[in-house]
Amino acid sequence: MGLLDLEKHFAFYGAYHSNPINIFIHMLFVWPIFFTALVLFYFTPPLFKNSPIVLSDHIVLVFNFGFFVTVIYALFYMSLEKKAGFLAALLCFFCWVASSSVANRLGYSLAWKVVLASQIFCWTGQFIGHGVFEVITLIVYYRLYTLFIFLLYYI
Repeated sequence: MGLLDLEKHFAFYGAYHSNPINIFIHMLFVWPIFFTALVLFYFTPPLFKNSPIVLSDHIVLVFNFGFFVTVIYALFYMSLEKKAGFLAALLCFFCWVASSSVANRLGYSLAWKVVLASQIFCWTGQFIGHGVFEVITLIVYYRLYTLFIFLLYYI
């Protein structure tokens, strides 16, 4: 299966996500996992000198690892399919801007605790969704890259 073969990836994903409760759990928890990861990535060093852009008191955008991840996701999703990919790319950039605002307000000492709690809660939901409602193992064990690359697009 090719990396850009969207139809086969959807079929593969659908085979492991047929229970409506598990699908709802994914819709509820997948984007917060991405969002909170971007909150943590906000505190990585900038990729360029003078990269912070101050939009307001609470929104400071930094071209760092979080921005790099967002761009990679956005470009990949747009290469899969134009219309849906563009929407997914917009959602990724919205998450980057919003997570930058949240991270800036919280500061690192509180942000990492919020991220840790959110990640544990959301990942627990994912595992419960598969273990209780799908009664099959996660696709993580079979194709790790689908977890990190395609999951946001599917939802």
